[in-house]
Amino acid sequence: MTQPQNDSRALRNALGRYATGVTIVTAIDPDGHPIGLTVNSFAAVSLDPALVLWCLDNKSHNLEAFRKATHHAINVLAADQQDLSNRFATWPADRFVGLPWQAGAGGAPIFPGCCATFEMAKVTEHAAGDHTIFVGSIERFSETPDLAPLLFHAGRYRELSKLV
Repeated sequence: MTQPQNDSRALRNALGRYATGVTIVTAIDPDGHPIGLTVNSFAAVSLDPALVLWCLDNKSHNLEAFRKATHHAINVLAADQQDLSNRFATWPADRFVGLPWQAGAGGAPIFPGCCATFEMAKVTEHAAGDHTIFVGSIERFSETPDLAPLLFHAGRYRELSKLV
């Protein structure tokens, strides 16, 4: 059934039909504290040069800190990291308390046990409706090919059931 584009709930539901991976994007804020949030709007842009993008809601309380950060890290979550995704999708006082992480490029936090990580220098940002698009140049990356990714589809976490 075709819906008018101004029906935001129907549009959100339709966009949710596209399965995505789940990431946690991190950085160091201007005061030297780690920040991060769960993001599924992550995509490859270019191989040469190696560029990726991710998007952040303009109402996010972290927007200015991410704008000021020189580096961001994209942590691609594994299927067994749903609790970590939930932790960074809600707003506790300090999401990093008790979590192991190591500093990546520019200090951006890297979590163990992820399918992949991308350490990126921020190149630019673009206003796009109610979000900001951040584009970064990959400085370093790693992957663990034997880990299955955590997926998000139709408002729920999913796992790969089989390879085709």
